Amino acid sequence: MSQTVIRINGPRNSVRNLKAFTEAIPVPTKHEVLIKVHSVSLNYRDIGVATSGYPFPVKDNVVPCSDAAGVVVAVGEGVKNIAKGDRVIGTFDPTNLFGQQMNWLNGQGGPVDGVLREYITLPYTAAVKLPENSPQSFSEWSTLVCTGVTAWNALYANVPLKPGQIVLVQGTGGVSITGIIFAKAAGATTIVTSSSDEKLEYVKSKFGADYGVNYKTHPEWSKEVLRLTNGEGVDYVLENGGSGTIAESLNAVKMGGNVSVIGFLSQAKEMPDVAGLALAKGATVRGITVGSTQLLQEVVRFVGRRGLRLPVEKEFGFSAEMVVEAYEYLLSGGHVGKVCIKVAE
Repeated sequence: MSQTVIRINGPRNSVRNLKAFTEAIPVPTKHEVLIKVHSVSLNYRDIGVATSGYPFPVKDNVVPCSDAAGVVVAVGEGVKNIAKGDRVIGTFDPTNLFGQQMNWLNGQGGPVDGVLREYITLPYTAAVKLPENSPQSFSEWSTLVCTGVTAWNALYANVPLKPGQIVLVQGTGGVSITGIIFAKAAGATTIVTSSSDEKLEYVKSKFGADYGVNYKTHPEWSKEVLRLTNGEGVDYVLENGGSGTIAESLNAVKMGGNVSVIGFLSQAKEMPDVAGLALAKGATVRGITVGSTQLLQEVVRFVGRRGLRLPVEKEFGFSAEMVVEAYEYLLSGGHVGKVCIKVAE
């Protein structure tokens, strides 16, 4: 039995080096499950892996991507609590079962082969069952693996968000939109930044963001955030920019607030005095490295019980050509929410 597998074939300098190969379907060992992949969700990390922009090790000829949802089609003899026919998603780092952070050296689709293929095996302890008869699609569920856990970790794993608090998210990508959905479900007020007034209005109308701030209109956008919050600032910032936006985030956060450093989209010409800015606000600045299986279980439970719909904007088919199209669409920055690849119906 064979399957189609997508690998980065050749130098990691272009998303066009994603190529399809025919390989054997793996056989699960005693404590593994074999999953037929139905959908894969893309992350900005996947762009970095394909173009040498990822700041952590990547194996040669790697199978990319970390986020998959599918159906268990076979189980090893030692597997417990998961059966053939169960719908599941697999955690970002299969070796990390508990806690808030994970080790980048074990994340799927970088240092180890990932999920952009028709079948994958995982330790059964790293597979999280999905609620039966849930309205969410496989694509929606797949977004929780990295994006969902990251947003959940930022808002609930360390200092849990409370109703009535204020959350600011940067940009309109997957983590930001998912963060808005999770924050609104908890009764929080949300602010989103973007360079596009059109995107800001769309996010407010579709996902319920309370306020939008255009950072081109307001280059020092923290001042506008402080105006919107009557000078108080926000309780949480989902910091996707990195060194280029961290100073504005610390200016926008309230005294004793939380800044979750998630992305590296913007680079500063001169690194700001993060230590001094954090001290002045008594703020917690915390790096988020996705999270554990425990956090994935928590967010699946939350989404399932609240019936939350997840922000899949566009789905592509499963061929080398269409996978490249999906990567290029994500790279264009034209999306609002998540870009997914449908591997099977």
